[in-house]
Amino acid sequence: MDDSEPRAEGPPPEAFAGLFRVAEVTVDDGQLRYYGEPLVSGERLERRLWPVFRDRGYEVRLTNEPRRDPLTGVETGGRRYVLVATPRSTGIDGIPWTNLLFAALTVLSTLVAGSRWYGADLSDPTNLLAGWPFALAVLSVLGVHELGHYALSRYHGVDASLPYFIPLPNVIGTMGAVIRMRGRMPDRKSLFDIGVAGPLAGLVATCVVTVVGLYLDPVPEPAIPITFNYPPLVQILADLTGQPLTYSGGEVVNPVVFAGWVGMFVTFLNLIPVGQLDGGHLVRAMVGKRHETVGALVPAALFGLAAYLYYVREAAFNAVFLWVLWGVFTLGFAYAGPATPIYEDGLDAKRTALGIVTFGLGALCFTPVPFELVMP
Repeated sequence: MDDSEPRAEGPPPEAFAGLFRVAEVTVDDGQLRYYGEPLVSGERLERRLWPVFRDRGYEVRLTNEPRRDPLTGVETGGRRYVLVATPRSTGIDGIPWTNLLFAALTVLSTLVAGSRWYGADLSDPTNLLAGWPFALAVLSVLGVHELGHYALSRYHGVDASLPYFIPLPNVIGTMGAVIRMRGRMPDRKSLFDIGVAGPLAGLVATCVVTVVGLYLDPVPEPAIPITFNYPPLVQILADLTGQPLTYSGGEVVNPVVFAGWVGMFVTFLNLIPVGQLDGGHLVRAMVGKRHETVGALVPAALFGLAAYLYYVREAAFNAVFLWVLWGVFTLGFAYAGPATPIYEDGLDAKRTALGIVTFGLGALCFTPVPFELVMP
């Protein structure tokens, strides 16, 4: 429907004086749309109006859209500017059925994967529960990572969804977990805090899971055609606990250790410093708009790693393909760019130091050839 004025809790057009000349206001399903002409740059406009809308409970963005005939809706040529104000919410609206459904499916898929690692005979459905230690460990490291992001999003008043777990019938039973960031980042400090919380929280959970797994009994080597190489952090934890990573007699470490490996692999990938990955958020917060230089170098570095593995190390094809694939992914991430904060105030020294430490911890989760396919 069309209204001459926004609903009562929306900012009146007079609040935009000298910033945006309002010609028309519409209200559609709670979303306010102010059509008109900006009188200042888009960046300055959003920076000035963001707190005005936020105080009224809205997120605002400046965009433009095709001009349309008001009666037929047919495009008439040209474009017009519009301030789109969407109600913001940092709470949980009702029961998150989609999140719960995906979580239940991921529990099932990780139980199947875990049962295979423990060598259970799945022709008997009751043996599915044999995989519960692995499933619990994997879901813990992934869930804690995403809940770290969610908790800091709530702290900074940024609208974010609960975690979505992604089930997948592979050797770990999942493609990971994600949250949707629906709100704007107020400043570089909040962008950094939200970005760093996931990797650090996830690494704590990963280290706990790995240490627990090292103390659990080894299992017979499963009939799964894949082997995993340990990153330095696993080696460090094994040395600190005095527990072995290899066994004789056809046994291997408990699959819970492999769940820790999953957490470390996910942490490293998330800390690649480009785009909407956690590492991209950290670099954007730490160096500001100079992040574009870093983002441009990342795909080249990954393609270079793939070339090194192929020509120098003569590594297996799967390792070369993995980093070529991530090189392509990061090209897309770099093009999309990271989240853009409203205010560009720099970070304090403590956060900058924490960011450097976080990238250092991520490096300990890296191994050039994470896994190898075992050919029959």
